[in-house]
Amino acid sequence: MELEELREQIDQLDRRIVRLVNDRAELAREIGRLKSASDCSPYVPSRHEEVSRRVVELNEGPLSDRCINAVYREIMSGCLALEKPVKVAYLGPEGTFTHSAARSHFGKSVEYSALATIDEVFGEVERGRCDYGVVPVENSTGGGIHETLTRFLTSSLKACAEIVHEIHHALMARCPLEKIERIYSRGQVLGQTRRWLQTHLPEAELLEVSSTSVAAARAAREEGAAAIGNASLAAVNELDVLADHIEDYSHNVTRFFLLGTHMSRPTGDDKTAILCSVRDKVGALHDLLEPFKTHAINMTKIESFPSPTAAWQYYFFIDFLGHPDEERTAQALRQMQEECISFEVLGAFPRCRG
Repeated sequence: MELEELREQIDQLDRRIVRLVNDRAELAREIGRLKSASDCSPYVPSRHEEVSRRVVELNEGPLSDRCINAVYREIMSGCLALEKPVKVAYLGPEGTFTHSAARSHFGKSVEYSALATIDEVFGEVERGRCDYGVVPVENSTGGGIHETLTRFLTSSLKACAEIVHEIHHALMARCPLEKIERIYSRGQVLGQTRRWLQTHLPEAELLEVSSTSVAAARAAREEGAAAIGNASLAAVNELDVLADHIEDYSHNVTRFFLLGTHMSRPTGDDKTAILCSVRDKVGALHDLLEPFKTHAINMTKIESFPSPTAAWQYYFFIDFLGHPDEERTAQALRQMQEECISFEVLGAFPRCRG
């Protein structure tokens, strides 16, 4: 077959694809009208996850699952915007890993609001100024993000989705490597690149700032300064990427929670997250966790951290497979709550396999 004939077939397919995508969008708009009439949220995390999984199951190649997911993410983003404008708060400014994670979930058609702190992200959603918020909750090498976990102690918001995002760090500056005197970044990022920094820049001063975007902006202004963050920040701030993928561990993944006012409904493949504090007694942790074995529930995370208000009191951040609407999960939660002086279900959400 000749080149022009192949191109003509592609043009015909493009016309059909555009028509079908807009047919889908019209149906989404009608769904939006029905949701609005019944005062339902336009975004449903369980439905979002269901569509993402189904299109992967339908994919027979040659395009990769990742490519198909990326295409559908933008289609769903555009359809969501037609149903109702959605505003998403995130730990900013633009270009942070949280921003990247939010866009990987919602696409480019929703409105984003960059906030300076995790507390402000919670606050914007609590006050109804934003529909959802995205905050980091755990890093595969650094552990839980205590600022997020402690903020849950004073919030009624729920984790209604999780986003798992692979993190790569780059060193950026306007000067050559040997001229760097100080390096700016978030504390967690400096911790995740400490070995590389000790090897290549042992004399440089490490300075913690509120975000990687702020770090890049400072590196752009100051002589002898560098920043560590997402490599995409280099072009925005007219910096050179001196070294990329400098994280100490290759599988550096951060998990983010999507904050909303309600938990997600069950899908059959869900996780539940809780935050609790046990009584001061012998075997307290054993008694807290025993319901997992009794009800054959797989715990996927446990981490302790100190109470921000009481000396020598600790909280446990735990998540596990299951949903509170399932009977065995509900029974386990009731038994666990009996062992605690403080107990809060942070949320339930579809398990992210990304």
